Amino acid sequence: MSMNALTPRARLRLATPLWPVVTALLLLLQLFWPARAWMTLLLILGGGWLVGFFWAHSLQRSLLLRREMRYGWAQVGDRLEERFTVFNPGWAPALWLEIEDHSTLPHYQAGRVTAVWGRTQTVWKVEQVCTRRGLYTLGPATLHAADPLGIYAVEVRAPETLALLVLPPVFPLPAVTIAPGGQAGEGRRARRSALESTVSVETVREYVAGDPLKAIHWPTSARREALYVRQFDHTPASDWWIFLDLEAAVQAGSGDDSTTEHGIILAASLADLGLRRGHPVGLVTCGQELVWLPPACHSGQLLSILRALAVLQNGQESLSALLKQAQPSLQRGASVILITPNVTADWLAPLTRLLRASIAPSVFLLDPRSFGGEADASGAMALLHDYQIACTLVRRELLNRFPAPGQEGQWEWRIVGPGKAVPVRKPRDTGWRKLG
Repeated sequence: MSMNALTPRARLRLATPLWPVVTALLLLLQLFWPARAWMTLLLILGGGWLVGFFWAHSLQRSLLLRREMRYGWAQVGDRLEERFTVFNPGWAPALWLEIEDHSTLPHYQAGRVTAVWGRTQTVWKVEQVCTRRGLYTLGPATLHAADPLGIYAVEVRAPETLALLVLPPVFPLPAVTIAPGGQAGEGRRARRSALESTVSVETVREYVAGDPLKAIHWPTSARREALYVRQFDHTPASDWWIFLDLEAAVQAGSGDDSTTEHGIILAASLADLGLRRGHPVGLVTCGQELVWLPPACHSGQLLSILRALAVLQNGQESLSALLKQAQPSLQRGASVILITPNVTADWLAPLTRLLRASIAPSVFLLDPRSFGGEADASGAMALLHDYQIACTLVRRELLNRFPAPGQEGQWEWRIVGPGKAVPVRKPRDTGWRKLG
């Protein structure tokens, strides 16, 4: 039998030890020195004690909390919505009721002080915008109540919990340089022949920064009121391997303004960009444990990458060691994308071996100085330029200038006609799920 099964759901305890002491003293006085005053006080205190006990006992047996939440997972920027219902089928009202929440979600204030009358219920909602990636727990909760005289305290446990995974945000990146597979050292797309641009069109996709204007499919763009480009079935996209450096010794900054968090956001955004361009995308990183997601382009790959990024923490493995371990698994013609704040460039030696194997590297160097560090990135940038490796210096301001992109739980309205509001965007799933 588990410990939870042995622990009572509700507990009743004496909150004022002085009350029974005074009552017992009055009883002794009445026995040895009878007087009407002692009897009157004894009846008042004894009667109050009895009423308080039955009142608190009714609350102990009757109070019940139910928690329901919309949306099973969230992304940074999404709005979390939870509904609380306190039931009191007993005769005694809870004139003072405190709900103490033990959730681990940052900045989540679900606690409340309220009241609920007998044979009724009270309902309220709590909303919170998710601000930090990670794996959190909603619940458990504890209800605190008492009788009107404060003689007894009632504590009711609501042990139901729900794991909530908050994914990192995905930003629409500006034009970035990714060396195409098989074109090592080139910071631009390889030219297609005229034949490639005119035959064997398989489908269209949304335009992303960096796509050539001549690939835009204007009829589809006009019909859908957004830019779409053509995709060709005879030119398969190369694999994108994203390597994220989580070595604790090379990181700079703290909290959300750290190279760790910006590197994770950049990895998520690059994965989204690559998949939208039709590339199979994989992720390799090593924080507290190794994460190895081989390149794939199916519909669930982005979610798999975001889930892995959501729970990452810094570790001890260096990017250089990670590249050496991964090299045998990298196929010729792949694109390797490095995200690192390590400006010592000790990872350059294994990176040049990838060049000789016809693997195209691209480096996103997080500038430590913009995150409050002292290391200078200019030397590493110069070395990368000498080797003709596509490189981008990422400063703190690059990702801070974008708003949080989460949309789950967010409503968008438009006023039409004589003051009529119609929803332009609404949450995908508005059903309530009970915790536990």
